Amino acid sequence: MQGSERMKNRWFMWLLGTLCIIGATLFIASFMQTSENSLLCSITRARQQLTGPTTSMQLRAILHYATSQIVPQQSLSEITITFDVLQALNRPANFLVFGLGHDSLMWAGLNAGGTTLFLEEDPKWVQTVLKDAPFLRAHTVRYRTQLREADQLLSSYRSEPACSPATATLRGNERCKLALQNLPDEVYSTEWDLIMIDAPKGYFAEAPGRMAAIFSAAVMARDRKGSGVTHVFLHDVDRKVEKAYAEEFLCRKQLVKGVGRLWHFEIPPRANHSRDDARFC
Repeated sequence: MQGSERMKNRWFMWLLGTLCIIGATLFIASFMQTSENSLLCSITRARQQLTGPTTSMQLRAILHYATSQIVPQQSLSEITITFDVLQALNRPANFLVFGLGHDSLMWAGLNAGGTTLFLEEDPKWVQTVLKDAPFLRAHTVRYRTQLREADQLLSSYRSEPACSPATATLRGNERCKLALQNLPDEVYSTEWDLIMIDAPKGYFAEAPGRMAAIFSAAVMARDRKGSGVTHVFLHDVDRKVEKAYAEEFLCRKQLVKGVGRLWHFEIPPRANHSRDDARFC
């Protein structure tokens, strides 16, 4: 078997096993034949009291990935970081995802019973995805930035009081170009336990870039009123802009894990920061 086929099969088996563990024993068992797969489902039975009943979203995710040739954009090791956080929370979570794609059904399935909301820049792509998966929740976002502005925005934002880490807000913040000021109300009113930044496009000059998404995620996390940290995951940190903005707004000291092209930050609420700070980090 070729290496790429082995990798695909390994990822496929991991996904089925993971979803099996979170409650889909009976459904998967009808498809499993080998002793290895039977072992995965045996583990499920031992964890039923922790995981709760299988949900419709989980079953849809299993069926989709069991019959699709398209796999999520992130690698197995990268996905596992977010999966481990969801497992550790041990409750339905509020999960905000920048980007709608081939992994969206997986994220919604792994957060069964919680709120998973996707923000996507391309309205046509939203229509395409929701046509096949109308049970996913997604909104179209309009960005005010372009990737070619990244260096200038990074060097000038400190001179704009509306971007100050001590007072920055998002809703209606027209003065700070890095603030996503026109998001749906539910984005602002929800305290997000996890925020995944895997969009918008950031690989050509006219693309929106992820500058505003990173800045806005930092503001949301710092504005958290409830207990605990906000888990922020940033993909494609091998790229210059993602890395620079992560170090400026999400902070190296709050980086808890990195695998492949994914960084995981744990950001405490603003109450844990000094209000006199002139910088996010």
